Amino acid sequence: MEKYLSQLNEAQLAPTIQKDGPMIVIAGAGSGKTRVLTYRIAYLMSQGIDPFNILSLTFTNKAAREMKERIAQIVGASEAKNLWMGTFHSVFAKILRIEADRLGYPSNFTIYDAQDSDRLIASIIKEMNLDKDVYKYKQIRSRISSYKNSLITVKAYFNNPELIEADKAARRPRMGDIYKNYVERCFKAGAMDFDDLLLKTNELLTRFPDVLAKYQDRFRYILVDEYQDTNHSQYLIVRALSDRFQNICVVGDDAQSIYAFRGANINNILNFQKDYDDVKLFRLEQNYRSTKNIVNAANSIIDKNQTKLEKVVWTANDDGPKIKVNRLMTDGDEGRYVASSIFENKMNQQLKNSDFAILYRTNAQSRAMEDALRKRGIEYRIYGGLSFYQRKEIKDVLSYLRLVINPSDEEALKRVINFPARGIGQTTIDRLVVAANGYNRSIFEVIQNLDKVDIKINSGTKGKLQDFATMIESFQVMNQTANAFELAEHVTKTSGLIREFNKDATPEGVARMENIEELLNGMKDFVEEQKELADTTGSLAEFLEDVALATDLDNDKGDDDRVALMTIHLAKGLEFPYVYIVGMEEDLFPSAMSMNTRSELEEERRLFYVALTRAEKQAYLTYTLSRYRWGKLIDAEPSRFIEEIDDEYLEVLTPVNDPRQNPMLSADIFGDVEPSPNTIRFKKPLRKKMEKKQPPKFVPPPKLKPVSKTTGNPANLFDGKLTVGNIVAHIRFGKGEVLKIEGAGADVKAEINFENGGVKKLLLRFAKLEVIG
Repeated sequence: MEKYLSQLNEAQLAPTIQKDGPMIVIAGAGSGKTRVLTYRIAYLMSQGIDPFNILSLTFTNKAAREMKERIAQIVGASEAKNLWMGTFHSVFAKILRIEADRLGYPSNFTIYDAQDSDRLIASIIKEMNLDKDVYKYKQIRSRISSYKNSLITVKAYFNNPELIEADKAARRPRMGDIYKNYVERCFKAGAMDFDDLLLKTNELLTRFPDVLAKYQDRFRYILVDEYQDTNHSQYLIVRALSDRFQNICVVGDDAQSIYAFRGANINNILNFQKDYDDVKLFRLEQNYRSTKNIVNAANSIIDKNQTKLEKVVWTANDDGPKIKVNRLMTDGDEGRYVASSIFENKMNQQLKNSDFAILYRTNAQSRAMEDALRKRGIEYRIYGGLSFYQRKEIKDVLSYLRLVINPSDEEALKRVINFPARGIGQTTIDRLVVAANGYNRSIFEVIQNLDKVDIKINSGTKGKLQDFATMIESFQVMNQTANAFELAEHVTKTSGLIREFNKDATPEGVARMENIEELLNGMKDFVEEQKELADTTGSLAEFLEDVALATDLDNDKGDDDRVALMTIHLAKGLEFPYVYIVGMEEDLFPSAMSMNTRSELEEERRLFYVALTRAEKQAYLTYTLSRYRWGKLIDAEPSRFIEEIDDEYLEVLTPVNDPRQNPMLSADIFGDVEPSPNTIRFKKPLRKKMEKKQPPKFVPPPKLKPVSKTTGNPANLFDGKLTVGNIVAHIRFGKGEVLKIEGAGADVKAEINFENGGVKKLLLRFAKLEVIG
């Protein structure tokens, strides 16, 4: 047996060495599914399968990168390079570039991100003189996205009276015209949006049987990760590609299907066995990530769902502490509690910031957490905020670079034609757009042929437009020989961007320059990395594709020590020793918008299951009695999901005898009767009464292990033996000299100058110090 296979347990080994035929691996949270996928690919290669014939589809570039690195360690880097492995979007973008001419696209087509699509849709709405308050561009984009993922093309839309009627009822009768216009404009600009990468792949495989046959023959073994998250469009592509050889292996967990709002269809995994004959089913049920308490609590939750595949997740790990549930007064208190708890856990157990994650249902909940962490001096990072590549100055540079590759790119051209200002006004741009639409040409072609087209532009502006076109053409010439970094450096200087940003000496201006510098650094790194890879050159086109398909999590290098803050949807696939799930309240989690049907509520429950199973050692659930929503303070009640966890796995830190929840009325509200000692009296305001019941301070577990077994006195704030001048040892900061001791009782602090950490102020009741001199 191959040496690496000995690292697998029996349940993991079976699907790894199952070579042929359709198979499904139902993998519980933390059960080692990535390892199974990785080793299965390595095993196939060891059995003589050419890596060029293996297709592996994942949902993040990060997952694909990590798998490729692991495979390279087993079979060697040169062989691993030949695998077709990546996200659905990146693999299909690669196929579409090869076959682009079949669909009438240039092979260097631009990939529009959501911001580009928004700008184009907003332009179309304006040009069509539609009311932008009725036709909101973000809603229109979302609707177009759902059409494309449901394979409703413009033609299919106009052939579907129900869709047309639905849009009329929503007071948007021109929806179809906007959709048609948007698709035509993207095509003319040589651009595809994210949804097109799937839609056009389906079109390619459906319209051209020879192309389908070519890729069916190439991809003889297909592996799909996170199969429960595939949408209808992805499902059809995978089905078509695997139809000939049927060597398809899908891995997933129906209990972690949480992307219905993005079109994911849980039925793809539930019905997989009906799609193929003689499907082999494997279950991975041993969880290696979490403690028994966390695994059993998660099982008790997901058990309440009716739509599921049967499996029993278990773990051989320790019982671990129970899940701590805490009730707070307001969201501000909730933030302060979480920050204090992280601070105390860090001090008590010598942990890093990156050992902690705070998960929430909606992005808006991050503010209270951020405020509290900042005040505690705890470094954090928000995932899913404005990504680096969405910042204005970065988009400006990238737009110039996109024009070099694809001068038809309308959105990129409109963004930079007058930035930095070169005297080309909005009226001129509007006239260019009208002319381009009239001649059915790109704006850039119109600029190149100003003398041949009918357009009212004065000679001075004409000269400026021609200068702009000449500059872009000169960049294109340089692009034939230069790598991405060299070209970008030249473009930022020659275009005047650097000069423009240098004018702004404010802190924001300096930050913009730093961001551009960071972009150029990233391009340099990219070029160096590409040197090591087969079939790549470090060209600008490769870099732009890499950027277009990057996600926020993919940009995380994981080297900075910060608490992670993110929505639960973003946390999928990640793990942290300590996890705080905040805002556990009805109408927030489960969301008020997801309680209309059983299937929506079951998806929310799966989302909670995902949140809980991110925790390795300890999970915290917090909820508040009142919370600001849309500027108003509203009363909140605990989430039903807390009640659904079996009591034996919970440690409730706050008493549940909330006076507001006492069902008995007090007799004395009806008149001056002598109150009995057991009734509640409302003489004091209710709020004051509850403030007295503030949750108890977090008390760290008493088991403090000494740092080492050497002789000496572990400093204890009660023994008073630690004095100024003492030399102490600390597990992380090394040796240090005590400079100052201050405070009294439980708050005694020592200021210590450490060899490794500089001067630190430590709270002695938590500091694991050893007096050595």
